[in-house]
Amino acid sequence: MNTRTLNLPLASTGMFAVLGAQFFSALADNAILIVAIALVKARGAGEMAPLLQGAFVLPFILLAPFVGQIADGFPKGRVMLAANAFKLIGAVLIACGIQPILGYGLIGVGAAVYSPAKYGILSQMFAADRLVRANGMLEGSTIAAILLGLLLGGWLADHSMAWAFAGVIGAYALAAAINLLIPRLAPENPAPTFAPRALIRRFGQALRTLMRDPDARFSMLGTSVFWGCGSTLRLMLFAWVPVALTIQDNQTPANLMGVVSIGIVAGAAIAAGAAIAAGCISLDKVNRSLIGGLLISPIVLCLAHINQLLPASLLMATIGVCGGIFVVPLNALLQQRGHESVGAGNALAVQNSMENTVMLLFVGAYSLANRADLAVGTAMTGFGLLLSVSILLLALARLARGKATMARSRC
Repeated sequence: MNTRTLNLPLASTGMFAVLGAQFFSALADNAILIVAIALVKARGAGEMAPLLQGAFVLPFILLAPFVGQIADGFPKGRVMLAANAFKLIGAVLIACGIQPILGYGLIGVGAAVYSPAKYGILSQMFAADRLVRANGMLEGSTIAAILLGLLLGGWLADHSMAWAFAGVIGAYALAAAINLLIPRLAPENPAPTFAPRALIRRFGQALRTLMRDPDARFSMLGTSVFWGCGSTLRLMLFAWVPVALTIQDNQTPANLMGVVSIGIVAGAAIAAGAAIAAGCISLDKVNRSLIGGLLISPIVLCLAHINQLLPASLLMATIGVCGGIFVVPLNALLQQRGHESVGAGNALAVQNSMENTVMLLFVGAYSLANRADLAVGTAMTGFGLLLSVSILLLALARLARGKATMARSRC
């Protein structure tokens, strides 16, 4: 396995290329989600919104044994370029009238291939002392793109679907062009074969290796719970806003998603900037990120009983801040452990498989609650309680293991 790291400065052309490509790709990813939801709502099929989310995350699960090795077996910048091409084709097909679920599923294929490459490339470009900061910069770029993509997607969906699709397609094309500026790094962990059976076996080995590593296991479980709940909350907003706030447009739920994104940017800055400089949240003190995770669920429970836009916006921003503090150090921790064992691309593919399996389960549960005509406020309360129990169990297990390790070291 190639463990060589370039150890680039953070303010390098390569880093700016990664940030730019990720910005425009993520902007288009989030704009097309709002546009696709608006499209099925306009057709009188709003109940298909959870199916859109399912079509997007399913490729992450089905392709997990392959995308990690693709990311590690080829130059990651070129993998990102090919993945953006898949996304571009999916957006063009939806614009041309194909069933949105199919087109959005193709975008999910591109996203599944893109994800392990975009995060895995950081561990080849930066040493461990810069890796959390690099992740913070990438996460900040991603969330800024999510914010702008949600805002533009919501606004354009309410005004002009033609312009909405033009903007999405243009953003994907620009991301693909910027991908060409990313340094052409050597493959990190080339496979002797790309035969499906062999790749599935390698994926299983990577999964077992990471699950036996306490740090990697903690990271994957923590991020899976966070993003699983985040994807469910995003869908809930489209049902909750008309009921709780009596606002019927596409812009308001998109804006609230954007407020969460602003909060995550702030949380990422805390985790990767001032807090790291002070030694508060670093790879050797990652347990402190649990504070952010534990604070999310009480805020969600409060949100379920809000009926005014300003308090709802403040609570959503706070959820974002706590989420950024929680998830950024966990991502960096997994990249470091993966880079030292199975390859960062394989580690991110395993993580994506776990995260998206949890997303599919949570979204499926919400879809069942929706079909059972469960009040959205009740569903949100149950969702908050589930999140609280999940992160609390994770925290207790992590802290118990830490105490056991300290006890053994004293013997």
